Amino acid sequence: MLMPNTTQTKRPVIISTDPGIDDAVAIAIALFSDQLEVKLISPLAGNVSLEKTTFNTQRLLSFLEKPVAIVPGSRKPLLYPVRDASGVHGKTGMDGYPFPEPTVFPDTSKTAVEAMHDVVAHSDAKVTLVGIGPLTDIALFIHLYPQDLANIDELVLMGGALGRGNFGVLTEFNFGSDPEAAKIVMDSGLKIRIAPMEVGRQAKVMPETSAKIKEFGKVGDMFYDLFSRYRGGSFKTGLHMYDALSMGLILNPAMFTEVETHVAIETQGAMTAGASLMDLRGYLNLPNNATVATDVDSEQFSDWLVAAISQTNQP
Repeated sequence: MLMPNTTQTKRPVIISTDPGIDDAVAIAIALFSDQLEVKLISPLAGNVSLEKTTFNTQRLLSFLEKPVAIVPGSRKPLLYPVRDASGVHGKTGMDGYPFPEPTVFPDTSKTAVEAMHDVVAHSDAKVTLVGIGPLTDIALFIHLYPQDLANIDELVLMGGALGRGNFGVLTEFNFGSDPEAAKIVMDSGLKIRIAPMEVGRQAKVMPETSAKIKEFGKVGDMFYDLFSRYRGGSFKTGLHMYDALSMGLILNPAMFTEVETHVAIETQGAMTAGASLMDLRGYLNLPNNATVATDVDSEQFSDWLVAAISQTNQP
């Protein structure tokens, strides 16, 4: 179920993203939430190229009729070459639906990091940063504008792995795409909450859930068509909604089991760069720097997801 809004003002949010079908779900939930005010969306290279993630953001916001500021970010990681995930999301990153031509356009007069600074420095309320792609731009923001960090409420991430990876043997895609950026973020001292890959695999969208979502007007129909092409899991046996977990952590944290721990990022290993050591047993003897979700109630998640997407169909 959706959690009630107990404050008079919405929570300001910046989303760094690489859409991506599951990114699109997270973005739509944020845009239609009565608890959040999305101030900025900064696409970057990840699931597909920067040009494609920017165009996908334009298409999505235009379709949803939500003209939020779009400022494109990094086209490659800090040190590593780009490796995309088009095999999961399709060549465009959002294959499966005939979006109309965009009516929302990006601002290319500034960098994504400058735009983040503008939002955070001038916000009356502390800002929540959401990272659902590689962490390149968030790391650059942390590095270039340390004076802004006091006005960050928390950083909510989908990334990392408790065990084995989906990008390398021990490496999840978002953290593994830019290991140095992930390390900068984890060492920042910010309040950080993380939904790792394994929790995304628990948060399955089953066929009956997809069928419910399909009934929610044009947005439900759009997501149903995208889900039918998405290769994060199986449309028949359950799709993995990785990035929507970030919005779940913000809007309905009660459905998660969370543990405070130390998360270290490997950057030197020839075969393990980008691996996230989520030290649940305290082997590293280092102070806690993150709260990590270790489980999600799949039934609660499904109910919450349906309710959240239903908000896109309200008059």
